[in-house]
Amino acid sequence: MTQRAELATVIDRLAVDEVVTAYAVAVDEGDWAAYRRLFTTDGRADYRSAGGIEGDAGRIAAWLAENLALFAMRQHLIVNRQVRFGVLDHDTGDTARIRADYLNPMRFATEGGPAEPDLVCGGRYDFALLRTAEGWRLREVVVHEKWRRLTAVAAPTP
Repeated sequence: MTQRAELATVIDRLAVDEVVTAYAVAVDEGDWAAYRRLFTTDGRADYRSAGGIEGDAGRIAAWLAENLALFAMRQHLIVNRQVRFGVLDHDTGDTARIRADYLNPMRFATEGGPAEPDLVCGGRYDFALLRTAEGWRLREVVVHEKWRRLTAVAAPTP
């Protein structure tokens, strides 16, 4: 591999990593317009393993907005990112696949709630990205939730 090709790969790796980070930030901040902009026009997401739905980015953003409104605090930690690049057979652009683990603590939106998260879940994301004229975009996001833990709520002291 030439230095020029190696540099291009590093630049692409940073760019697709930025898309994954932007995804986590959009979900955590509830910025559903930014979430939709991360996807290609035919982009889809599948949250069924976490009790959710599958569909196009607009439908998923609406579903997330409704369901995640229950939580005042959300924090995606996306780690162990494995990136693979490819070229489409019909030469319409480059592709990338990212497999990454996640840990997601969340706190319910209640007055005087606990300082620690009420719900913590973890699993793996599979991201499929496509290089477009506007830059790298998500073509598909699949969530593979592996575990979930609800924090026990302590009874009020009399």
